[in-house]
Amino acid sequence: MSEASHINTPKPSLLLVDDDQRLRSRMVRAFEERGYETQQASNYDEAVAIAAEESTELALVDLRMPGKSGLELVRELHRIDGATKIVVLTGYGSIATALEAVRLGATHYLTKPADVDEVIAAFDRGTGELAETAASEPALPETPSLARVEWEHIQRVLTDCDGNITKAAERLGIHRRSLQRKLAKFPSLR
Repeated sequence: MSEASHINTPKPSLLLVDDDQRLRSRMVRAFEERGYETQQASNYDEAVAIAAEESTELALVDLRMPGKSGLELVRELHRIDGATKIVVLTGYGSIATALEAVRLGATHYLTKPADVDEVIAAFDRGTGELAETAASEPALPETPSLARVEWEHIQRVLTDCDGNITKAAERLGIHRRSLQRKLAKFPSLR
């Protein structure tokens, strides 16, 4: 395929749902630069209203949002239009939620940080020559290491405490300095 015909190939429509406005804006801009027609929502209600009006071909859904969860949104988006390919994106990965997301209609499951090219690759899985195999056997994420699970738990507690290290250390049942050492040990996992 020539480069010119690749550029003229229409890209599918995408609904991006994430409560983090900065991340959402950055992702929307990156998808639009790649030619995708994007719509965005910050929560379940906004996303359902958009999908009910005009369902998109693709949806990228954050698992953890205020109010109704991303899993509930996956269920509703799948009910509105069963043809919508849905990728669930979360900073808190687990096999149980991955299986639940796939059971509810998600095509794939990615853990944060995931860049736009990884998301596009997740949407593209299941198309082309291997579509039948991919559709019958949804891809599951790799089992995270114990260190990764601990890091994600610490990040979740720290987020719940609005970044307050002292409060997070109390909730985790560890000394504040121990928490600071753990945070300094894996800064690249953010």
